[in-house]
Amino acid sequence: MTNYTRRYVPGGTYFFTVRLQDQRSDLLIKRIDLLRDVTRLCMKRWPFEIAGAVVLPSKLHMIWVLPPGDTAFSKRWRLIKSTFSRHVPAPAHIAPSKRKRDEKGIWQRRFWEHVIRDQPDFDLHMHLIAAAPVHAGLVRQPRDWPYSSLRHRKMGLDPSRLRTTGLAPSAPNRKAAATAN
Repeated sequence: MTNYTRRYVPGGTYFFTVRLQDQRSDLLIKRIDLLRDVTRLCMKRWPFEIAGAVVLPSKLHMIWVLPPGDTAFSKRWRLIKSTFSRHVPAPAHIAPSKRKRDEKGIWQRRFWEHVIRDQPDFDLHMHLIAAAPVHAGLVRQPRDWPYSSLRHRKMGLDPSRLRTTGLAPSAPNRKAAATAN
């Protein structure tokens, strides 16, 4: 079994990717009203703010802001995924490992999370949410995807100002190398 650890930041801002087990499914957009209801139910029980979200056919991306002192995002995802699963039919094929644990086989077991560190990191992940339907080949412009909270925001798709790493030099810097010795 893998050693999987999560980073918990009280009152933190997190980016999540949650996927269905069947990557070819369109269940999330087919049952978008159920997903919205389940998310509202969770927000009522364990409050949090959704800063940005996009629902694609078989996965979703969200940015959540948790209340001060709260780190329980796993509890919230468990409620959302389990409640959603209870209200949809089981898939035709369920993997033996999921059947053994009495899982319905709708969702992948885990989710991916990232702690948002600062404003540029937040901006980058908001851009990822806005651009996700375009990258998935579902629409030509983010504003054309109806299942995004960012569709009415003015966001271009040029991420040139959004960088996760510095630019690599195109040629060796001989002057810097000479002074390093």
